[in-house]
Amino acid sequence: MAVAFTKEESFETASETLIPDRPISPHPNLVTEAGLKALELDLSQAREAYEATLGIDDINERRRQGAAPLRDARYFAARLGTAQLMPAPTSSDAVAFGSLVTFEREDGRVQTYRIVGEDEADPKAGSISYVSPVARVLIGKAVGDVVDAGGQELEIIAIA
Repeated sequence: MAVAFTKEESFETASETLIPDRPISPHPNLVTEAGLKALELDLSQAREAYEATLGIDDINERRRQGAAPLRDARYFAARLGTAQLMPAPTSSDAVAFGSLVTFEREDGRVQTYRIVGEDEADPKAGSISYVSPVARVLIGKAVGDVVDAGGQELEIIAIA
């Protein structure tokens, strides 16, 4: 009976430690300098979190606690391995990767976003991914251009 309990516990532990990998985007992994540094920091933190679990005596608990940090370390290592550092834009004539673009929506709202890589995008903090629908229609456009983004017109009013 004790063996059956051990097997069941091991099965449960195995299912808890086999969490799926984080999905990797099919798009080129373009990054800004800040984005590259953030990926390096994220990888370092994931490795530290995993190493912290190695001191746990109970192997099942160690596997449980280490599963997510190990998954994250694999993800960030893969993203670092494919990262393509993009130079900062040298001109503000047209929207490009790394540009800070300000546009006005039809309803009068004015928004400003920096166009960055997928892993560093955070719309609440003022950055959007270069593969987002809004960024895609903005890239290559100039101040004064009006673009259609999902049925809504956006007028570019500044590029930095």
